[in-house]
Amino acid sequence: MRAPEFWDEAPGLLAGLLAPVGAALDAAGRVRRCLVHPYRAPVPVICVGNLVVGGAGKTPVVLALIEQLRQAGVEPHVVMRGYGGRLAGPARVDPAAHDAGAVGDEALLAAARAPTWVARDRAAGVRAAAEAGAGVILLDDGFQNPSVTKDLSLVVVDAAYGFGNGRLLPAGPLRERVEDGLARADAVVLLDGDPAAASPALAGFDRAILRAALVPLEAERLVGVRVVAFAGIGRPEKFFATLRRLGAEIVAEMPFPDHRPFGASELDALRKRAQREQARLVTTAKDWVRLPEDRRGGIEVLAVEIAWRDPAAVVALLAPVLRAPAVDGD
Repeated sequence: MRAPEFWDEAPGLLAGLLAPVGAALDAAGRVRRCLVHPYRAPVPVICVGNLVVGGAGKTPVVLALIEQLRQAGVEPHVVMRGYGGRLAGPARVDPAAHDAGAVGDEALLAAARAPTWVARDRAAGVRAAAEAGAGVILLDDGFQNPSVTKDLSLVVVDAAYGFGNGRLLPAGPLRERVEDGLARADAVVLLDGDPAAASPALAGFDRAILRAALVPLEAERLVGVRVVAFAGIGRPEKFFATLRRLGAEIVAEMPFPDHRPFGASELDALRKRAQREQARLVTTAKDWVRLPEDRRGGIEVLAVEIAWRDPAAVVALLAPVLRAPAVDGD
């Protein structure tokens, strides 16, 4: 689905009408977190989550942490739900055998960098990764899930979006109240901005705020180039804005719902549009892995990676967790 436009605006009538539903769902989530007995893995679990649905930048942060952990001498495994895929798991992702329809697009991106598991039951996925020899587990998007004990919890915040209209689902994009989420976070990863611009809620956050930017790769090839851009991610407009900032001339912006598979007729229409406009067809890495392999030719990818403002702060945050003694799972 695509996020409703009113999530980005000051709360109005519709948000007000839906607010009681959000309050009830939030209360149910808090009760669940109190009642569930979490599984503790025998290796450290680092959770990368967020407080809003879609588009905060968790996956690039996970990919960056894979490299940080390897530099620290440990082999990470990634565990995620595999949103958009049909496999319930726990299943180790094999990029040669699985497609996005089986495991989801984010799992394919992670599996290209490190052993990756999809599991709707997060505890079962973490257990499978630990038994397979993981030195540390990166739990992608499990911050609100109480079934696994986290040794370090990072909340990713997109400074340009913040927390939307500040209302709980379905009245707004929040998965839980900001103050509740930040109280459980060990650190915030703030992308592309400063805390004051992102949200007043971050002004009182007394733990680490790791500032970072999403940096496009090989961006110079698109400077001054006419492009037809398409994206089915949490916030397609952020991808389009990145292209414009790089100096690309966007002749058409084609947004699609997050995680949505692309049909042959849609891709044919996109190609025809690009040909008619004498433009190049460009998408995101997350969208590209959802394309049928025989339909990828001629479609360019603008990939991005995380650039930490203070890499030493990331190392310092991870070090105590990696030094902690192993415990028996329960």
